Amino acid sequence: MEPRRRDTRLRTLDPPPRGGEGRAGASATGRAVVIEPALRRPAAHAAASERTPAARLDEAVGLARAIDLDVAQSGIAMLNGMRPATYLGKGKVEEFAGIIKTLDVGIVVMDCALSPVQQRNLERAWNAKVLDRTGLILEIFGRRARTREGALQVEHAHLTYQKSRLVRSWTHLERQRGGFGFLGGPGETQLEADRRLIEERLAKIETELVKVKRTRELHRESRRRVPYPIVALVGYTNAGKSTLFNRMTRASVLSADMLFSTLDPTLRAVDLAHGARMILSDTVGFISDLPTMLVAAFRATLEEVIEADVILHVRDVSHEDAEAQLYDVEKILRELGIDPGNGADARRVLIEVWNKIDRLDAAARSRLENLVERRPAAERPVLVSASTGEGIDALAAAVEARLAAGRAVIELVLDAADGAGVSWLHRHTEVMRKVVDEETGRIAMTVRTDPDKAKAIRERFTAPSPLVGEGGDCLLYTSPSPRDRQK
Repeated sequence: MEPRRRDTRLRTLDPPPRGGEGRAGASATGRAVVIEPALRRPAAHAAASERTPAARLDEAVGLARAIDLDVAQSGIAMLNGMRPATYLGKGKVEEFAGIIKTLDVGIVVMDCALSPVQQRNLERAWNAKVLDRTGLILEIFGRRARTREGALQVEHAHLTYQKSRLVRSWTHLERQRGGFGFLGGPGETQLEADRRLIEERLAKIETELVKVKRTRELHRESRRRVPYPIVALVGYTNAGKSTLFNRMTRASVLSADMLFSTLDPTLRAVDLAHGARMILSDTVGFISDLPTMLVAAFRATLEEVIEADVILHVRDVSHEDAEAQLYDVEKILRELGIDPGNGADARRVLIEVWNKIDRLDAAARSRLENLVERRPAAERPVLVSASTGEGIDALAAAVEARLAAGRAVIELVLDAADGAGVSWLHRHTEVMRKVVDEETGRIAMTVRTDPDKAKAIRERFTAPSPLVGEGGDCLLYTSPSPRDRQK
């Protein structure tokens, strides 16, 4: 299958569907028009990571449909410059007002950041509800949140956004008299009352979020005591993270061809080929121009990424904006304090997963395979198809190898009667080899573990055997007999 292609022609507004109907089966959220404002500028000034207006419009339409909006029309508005009052020029505002009235739509999505004054003026001119990009993403997050923590984080971000949207449009509700006597001015206006209520609610949510963060930290601490390594999935929204998560964990997390189909973080245990166990975490998808307030609100959730031992950056290589999506994800990772491009630690932690290779034709696939081979071994991506399962074993092996880097390899010889010791090693280490001597009954084992747990192994299984001694990071330890342990 060839990569997805889109019509890149710039248009003011696409013609409405036949009969004025939107896509079949849409819910009754409302009919909407999606507008992509684009400033005219020379192509030489466009950055390589910058999307075309057509690409941004397609994404905006996808965001609108993620909350079941019936998109009646969508289009690009080419601008020479931004107007402080309405963002669009006067002629564009009047043109769209006619289209909105003709189509009888109640919602207009402007894929840009609008100031409160611009939003109010456009709503008055069009007699319709106007959503900017931040408001649209907040609406999606509000619908996707399922856990108590997710709902609190979304509400906090939404109230922070709404607080700045309180413009002076409720003067008819202000109290007529404040203070004493006839000279007292107006009392608390509806605007001030709304702002006070929002601030009180924000303070309460922040207190609850502190408790949530403390609880999440306790959960992390309990995992550290086990400990199982954490592997976090990150990537652009709709890159296939949840499908990959389901494939690797055999879980049933919601996965759909939809932007932000997953919001709340999900964690599952996964057993690797050599017996090691890891915790796989599915996190919220990233998107270009992600509102700063959302990054701040979801800081506690995204700390799962910060604490991860390995980060799997899932990319949709069949998407023609894959490079621009890479830039957006790396930008957010840097905001979280993770450098995806420089430093030995970043290269050790991050693994790129090039997903959806089943959508590529033979030529595109061969080109990607050649690109992978040219990369250094430490930076080599893994080609997978989460929907078909192709490449999942190679990905698991790459994760296992990355987790094993820096871990101690210890060789032990245990007494035949030390069943408790063998069981302890199986529970607390990764058993790579186990051989029983037929003559003596002793059990030779090779295990791999974290450096901090190697100390516990040395304490439990006495000193190195004088017959073999120590060599590098591979040690031979002999288990004492149960009788010696009782002494």
